[in-house]
Amino acid sequence: MKRAIHIILLSLVLTAFTSYGQITLNSVVIDPGHGGKDPGCISPDKKNYEKTMTLDISVRLAEKMRKAYPDLKVALTRTKDEFVSLDDRAEFANRKNADLFISIHINAARSTGPNGYSLHLLGQSSNKNKDLYAYNMDVCQRENSVILLEDDYSTKHEGFDPSDPESYIFMVLMQNSNLEQSLKFAETAGNCLAGGPIKSNRGIWQNPFYVLWKTSMPAVLIELGFMSNSSDLSVLRQPANREDLAERIFQAFKEYKSHYDRTLTVNAVPSSVAPSGGKLYGTQIIASSKTIPENSPVFLGYEPYKVKAGGLTKYIVGVSSSKEEAMKMYREIKKKNSECFFVEFEN
Repeated sequence: MKRAIHIILLSLVLTAFTSYGQITLNSVVIDPGHGGKDPGCISPDKKNYEKTMTLDISVRLAEKMRKAYPDLKVALTRTKDEFVSLDDRAEFANRKNADLFISIHINAARSTGPNGYSLHLLGQSSNKNKDLYAYNMDVCQRENSVILLEDDYSTKHEGFDPSDPESYIFMVLMQNSNLEQSLKFAETAGNCLAGGPIKSNRGIWQNPFYVLWKTSMPAVLIELGFMSNSSDLSVLRQPANREDLAERIFQAFKEYKSHYDRTLTVNAVPSSVAPSGGKLYGTQIIASSKTIPENSPVFLGYEPYKVKAGGLTKYIVGVSSSKEEAMKMYREIKKKNSECFFVEFEN
């Protein structure tokens, strides 16, 4: 357990160090759920598989993104009917330095009544009687049970058991520093899916999905209807409806990307505006949407100066009104953190 906690804490620090400097959203990873020996949910008549529908929708979505944004890096965790572990899906997105991770799934239930689409973020509900410990636990156990198909999964995943509620304690320890942006995309996607071929909106949920836990960027898992519901299934069987769903998710991506890019550029202080206090100089360590304690080891013992920029806070250390003095401190800080950079700012 100690080793797992240490890995979690290390992941937090590494995520913090890599979250700064994203000027625009330029990389996205789309994750078609299941595949290969893992069919996912299966229709009652055994003719339709979740893995096939998620791949079809994901490919359509990727094509729309590439056509609209030629410079955007778009990658899929799988492009054919093959098995990809949850770990490999997340690590693929991490290696790609993705700015957004979209996982496409189709839901199912034990009864035929439940229907509609839902959006899922990393987290745990506080209502033990209604959410995670009831319906959501069933969903989480099913989605995470893919781990059981891997060889020697108990060693590889630090003893994580998708059927044991106690295993989810580890996920609670992992604070998702990207929750704010994940929620923004989920809200946007939910709005865009409204009025589409899948009629019912089941809302936004927080779940300890393994694939969301292991990614280091804003991540949302979308459940597009229920295979177990005859109405949803009849919709999903039609290629035109899958095209419609892909288009709606793409429209959500366009809106989210526009907001993401605008937030980091429009709200910056214009360099032509001369503040009464004059210019200041320093070393930017990190930019984050979350509050970082001033005694965090990220700041290397320096007291951080905070500058608001849209939805982010830029943390700058070694601040001085003297450019020469600030540059001298920057050279020392650079020896300890090679990814920091020198800045000048006003107001």
